[in-house]
Amino acid sequence: MLTFLPAPLLGVLSLLLFTLNTILWCMPLYLLLPLKLAVPNRRWREFYARLMVRIAETWIDGNNLIMNLTQRIEWDVQGLDGLQRDAWYLVSSNHQSWVDIVALQRVFNHRIPFLKFFIKQELIWVPLLGGVWWALDFPFMKRHSAAYLAKHPEAKEQDQETTRRMCARFRDTPITLLNFLEGTRFQPTKHTRQQSSYRHLLRPKTGGLAFALEALAERIRVLLDVTIIYPDGRPSFWDLMSGRVRRVIVRVRQLTIPPEFIGRDYRSDTKFRIAIHRWIGQIWTDKDALIEQLLSDAGPTTTR
Repeated sequence: MLTFLPAPLLGVLSLLLFTLNTILWCMPLYLLLPLKLAVPNRRWREFYARLMVRIAETWIDGNNLIMNLTQRIEWDVQGLDGLQRDAWYLVSSNHQSWVDIVALQRVFNHRIPFLKFFIKQELIWVPLLGGVWWALDFPFMKRHSAAYLAKHPEAKEQDQETTRRMCARFRDTPITLLNFLEGTRFQPTKHTRQQSSYRHLLRPKTGGLAFALEALAERIRVLLDVTIIYPDGRPSFWDLMSGRVRRVIVRVRQLTIPPEFIGRDYRSDTKFRIAIHRWIGQIWTDKDALIEQLLSDAGPTTTR
C-alpha cells in the first residue's frame, strides 16, 4: 500500500500508473483495430468483439489493482447476487462525479457484459481512448443544445434514428448499456436551475432509455437501478487519484422492465411516454429516499 505518501505525490503516482496501464492495453486494441474493417464475416466479428472485450476487462482489472495499491477506500456494495454475464442489461445510475465510471467498472467488471454508454461524437478524437471506444463499439451520438433543436427539429429525429441503429447492432451479443438518466453530473447550481423536486437528484430524462428498449425489444428485460453515494462529499477525479476518497456506497436493484414497455414507440405513443415517465419517476423517488437514508446512516462527513 502506498497510502502513506503525501496526497500530491500519491496523486501524480496514481495518475502515472493509470496512464501506463491504459497505454499498455490500448496497444493490442489498436493493433487489432484494422481487422474490424478487413474481415466482414459475421462469426469473425463476434469473435473479434469478444476478444476486444476481454482486453478491455483486463484493462479494468489493472485499474482496480492500481486502486488497491494506492487507495484506502471502504467499498460498501450490495445487490450483485444473481447477475449474469450472458444477459442483456440496462443500467441506470445517478451521476455525481467522473469517479462514477470508475466505481461502476469496478463493481460490474466480469459480473455482467462489459459496460458501454453513449458518447458525444466529438470525443472520438480523444487521444488513446477515442479509438478504443470505437473499437469496442461504444455508440457515438451527436448531442445538440435545446436552442439548436428548436431551430432544427429534424436533428432530434436523426438522433433517435442513430440510437435505434446503434442499439440494433447489439441484438446478437449480450451487452450492458449504461444510461445516466440525469444527463449530466449533479451540481447544486443545476439542481436549483431545474427546480428539481428531488433533494439529491436532477430530473431524469427517459427518452434514451425508451429508445434502447425499442431497439432491443427482443433482448432487454432487466434494469439495474444503481445508486452511488460518496458519504464524504462528491469527489473529483483528482480526489480519487490523491487518496481523498475514503468511502463509496453502491446499491443495485434488479428491476423487471414492465412487459408493456418493450418495443413501444416513444415518439408517437403518448400513453407509453406517460407510463414510462411515471415508472422512472417512482424509481427516482425511491432513489432519493435511499440516498437520504444511506447518508444519514453513514454519519457526518469527514474533512478532506
